[in-house]
Amino acid sequence: MKKFKEYAAPTVVLLIICVVAALLLAVTNDVTAPKIAQVNAENEANARREVFVVAADFGEETITADGIKLVPALDANGETIGYVVITVEKGYGGDISVMTGVDLEGKVTGVKPLEMNETPGLGANATKDSFLQQFVGKVAGIGVTKDAPEENEIKALTGATITSKAITDAVNAAIEAMGGENVG
Repeated sequence: MKKFKEYAAPTVVLLIICVVAALLLAVTNDVTAPKIAQVNAENEANARREVFVVAADFGEETITADGIKLVPALDANGETIGYVVITVEKGYGGDISVMTGVDLEGKVTGVKPLEMNETPGLGANATKDSFLQQFVGKVAGIGVTKDAPEENEIKALTGATITSKAITDAVNAAIEAMGGENVG
């Protein structure tokens, strides 16, 4: 019986510590979850303004059967002038979530990676304006090259071709979700 007490007391204490820790984590999650959701919504709204600068406002978000998020970009009169599209593609370090602005002519108005875990100093350079600005004005079927880009191509990041291709695929998927070259 003495051996049982030697093991039972520490086990009960450990169990109590685990239950208290779990309860504290649950309470912390309940308290912080709304604030985290609010910050995420604000960040997404700011990103929309970055990828579709000329939009006066944005409409209600819809999600396609493929899981692609679509948000209409509206002019001052409330007319749709394009869409902000969120797509996800597989990169070198995992999934890359990309927000793309596409006007009614099927041209890219802006691109912003939202979430990615690419290699620092290589794939992470995909967040730089010098890379992202290459997409503006491009239409369906954007290609990636390591050399000098032609009309509907972008130059891949040095040492990060997989990341460059993943972001390009995400942008092409956004244009495709809008119906290709002639959206309007």
